[in-house]
Amino acid sequence: MGYSGARGGLEAILAAEDLVRRKRDHAPAPWSSTEQITARFRLAVDRVMGEAGLYDEPTAADAFRQAEGDTLEASHLLRAQRSTLPRLAVSEPVDPGEMTVIRRIVPAFREPDGPQLLGRASDYTGRLLERPDGPPKPSQKDSATEEATDTAEATDTAERTEEQRSPRRFMDLLRKMELLAEGRAADDPEPHDITRKPARPPADRSAVLAAMARAESGALVALWYRSILGPDGDVHEITLGELRHGRLPLRVRHPHTGNPVTVGEFRVTEAEAIEDLDGADEDRTRFDIGYGLCFGHNERKAIAMANLDIANRRFGRSGPLEQLLLLTIDGLDSGGFLEHLKLPHYVTFRSMVERKQAMRAAAEAGEDPPARAAEPAGKDCR
Repeated sequence: MGYSGARGGLEAILAAEDLVRRKRDHAPAPWSSTEQITARFRLAVDRVMGEAGLYDEPTAADAFRQAEGDTLEASHLLRAQRSTLPRLAVSEPVDPGEMTVIRRIVPAFREPDGPQLLGRASDYTGRLLERPDGPPKPSQKDSATEEATDTAEATDTAERTEEQRSPRRFMDLLRKMELLAEGRAADDPEPHDITRKPARPPADRSAVLAAMARAESGALVALWYRSILGPDGDVHEITLGELRHGRLPLRVRHPHTGNPVTVGEFRVTEAEAIEDLDGADEDRTRFDIGYGLCFGHNERKAIAMANLDIANRRFGRSGPLEQLLLLTIDGLDSGGFLEHLKLPHYVTFRSMVERKQAMRAAAEAGEDPPARAAEPAGKDCR
């Protein structure tokens, strides 16, 4: 069974690819530079980096441009690029408490330890389309900021106090109030590297979190939304404890001295979700905490991760939810299987037609239908 070549063969395939390039590279609008894409489409670039599992803004911007705005295709290109790169070192574990905070909100508490930092967000205004006549002219202050720093957030965080840059965690306040159920493991197992070994149920928590961090954002949000809907469609009560967006240091071991050296920084979004413990075998005087952390400014994904982390630990271990989290939310896996349906399958379909015709002929002749031959698994070469 399997595939057969497209009509026209290699010549037709090359012509189709050339048409994509000509339409993309010779569009009426000016060519968008890598710097323009990272500045104007920052959330799309962050999403591509998160779903690809590779943090490099210029490379993600180039992939986004080549994919003509298709974030899933851009993630595919970025993962392909990642597979060609040598693994020079393994970074040292980093404490999220070291984060230089750009944005921090605590929806669960009116007066948490440390400030609420709204940062760069449009969560509190109406979603109305703006149709300017042309690109907005930067103010004198904005121009000076762009010349002095790479981003507006860099200047903003530099001018803040130490408490504002690194506020205390809301989870610490819950611990102080003795309201938090401790879920820390007695040991500290090595994290599961899903880029080298696929995770299958039952899996460690690190494998599930890694799968969610690299998941397709829409799939993860859809699975989260279904997990909080009751049988009658009512939304179960959920609370977002804290949401942060900021920079973390990247450290590696110096090859000669063996000491940790900071070689850069990367932006992440971190979320902590609160769940009310109400099970028969649970401590109903405390709350459980779910955790989510992903590359870039991806708040929807981090919030969905945190809530699904709780749901999986409480109800989904080795069950349907864990299977979904490990096997179905990777955009390249699901999208790749969907995309392969556009490839020629007429040999396979022809065999299906012949079986139907044979069954019909047997029925008209009053004979038993022919037995269906066993087919090898994966006949269509996923």
